[in-house]
Amino acid sequence: MAQLIHIAGGGLAGTEAAWQIARRGLRVALWEMRPARRTAAHQTDRLAELVCSNSLKSELDSTAPWLLKEELRRLDSLLLAAAQKSRVPGGHALTVDRDAFAAEVTAAIESDPLIELRREEMTSIPEDGIVIIATGPLTSDALAESVARITGSERLFFYDSISPIVDAESVDTNIAFWASRYGKSTDGTDDYLNCPLDREQYERFVDELLQAQSVPAHIEEDHTRYFEACLPIEEIARRGRDTLRFGPMKPVGLDDPRTGRRPYAVVQLRQENLRARSFNLVGFQNHMRFGDQQRVLRLIPGLDRAEFLRYGQIHRNTYINAPALLAPTLQLRSRPEVFFAGQISGVEGYVESIATGLMAGMHAAALAQGEEPRALPRATALGSLCHYISGADARNYQPANITFDLLPQLDLPQLDDATRNRLKRDKHARHAEICRRALEALEEYRQIYA
Repeated sequence: MAQLIHIAGGGLAGTEAAWQIARRGLRVALWEMRPARRTAAHQTDRLAELVCSNSLKSELDSTAPWLLKEELRRLDSLLLAAAQKSRVPGGHALTVDRDAFAAEVTAAIESDPLIELRREEMTSIPEDGIVIIATGPLTSDALAESVARITGSERLFFYDSISPIVDAESVDTNIAFWASRYGKSTDGTDDYLNCPLDREQYERFVDELLQAQSVPAHIEEDHTRYFEACLPIEEIARRGRDTLRFGPMKPVGLDDPRTGRRPYAVVQLRQENLRARSFNLVGFQNHMRFGDQQRVLRLIPGLDRAEFLRYGQIHRNTYINAPALLAPTLQLRSRPEVFFAGQISGVEGYVESIATGLMAGMHAAALAQGEEPRALPRATALGSLCHYISGADARNYQPANITFDLLPQLDLPQLDDATRNRLKRDKHARHAEICRRALEALEEYRQIYA
């Protein structure tokens, strides 16, 4: 009898992984501890329950979320099909009836003869055989301890402190300036783009920050259990009006070249190693509603027209330091028969969790059939997401959503003059071309491996 592949977690990643394995003719044991053990966020015992928003983001052509979903559709994703069946009006977004969506997925899993649904907790990672860990942000204590044992406890995080990310092209470099504190740079290059504030600008920023509305908590401890190392900026501001100036906005060691003087406060932007087209707002994790984040953060000089690729967050989240541990196929480098998928691997978002579940399922099935798992092409959204997970800076790893800055940029110099000039001027055209190349690369991969 063919070996049984075990999957821990019946959420978005786990159910998609189970479906992908079963459709390749292999047996699966899908472990889901609900309803025997409940979590602080789930309300039902259904699989693939959406505990936050009911939106799977944009369906507009040539956007990064659309591209990721289109790739999943072309690889026969169960959950994307379920989303389409349970779709409700939501403008340009793929919005679902969450009850109908979970019911659709649960029925598909329960009716598949190759999937054995075990309503019990997996308390430790099996010593042998192929296993996918897809337990999400609320991994049980027992399994988290088992994960820590095989990954190293220093590589397992329990709170997600995410700073906002802005599109590099939307930062006004007539105001923001490149500099490192006291001129101490890495490899002779300045590490940070600095947005200077005078006193009046700083005071207005703090006033608006303190008036901003918070995102409602889905898990009570999200708003009650902060760690000093990852306080939201609005919490720092409540401790005193100058606290931010002595924390993430301290201007020490920086001089504004326009004035020759030290600013009253500074917001530093850091370019991440695999996000060349975007900047992280250093230390700016927060709990503000997204609309308030945009309004308040655009008060920062140089960011008045900022386009946000990701907003800041702080929430309870169990995830591994994937770049230090995983291969692009989502296999644990030290134990290749162990895969990670979903939020525990370090992705944010429903569709990203589905995506890593689909890929982990594909690769686990290949391994079980004696084949070498093949990472998806870097040109695809799926491949780029895994490239980020496995190749980001492990010292500053933060979970990621899919954005165009994760995908390879177009090599404009190799194009003819007319095409190059058109793409330089038209961001939508550039994105459309990146999408075209991604889907072309996916089709080539699909014909050989999928």
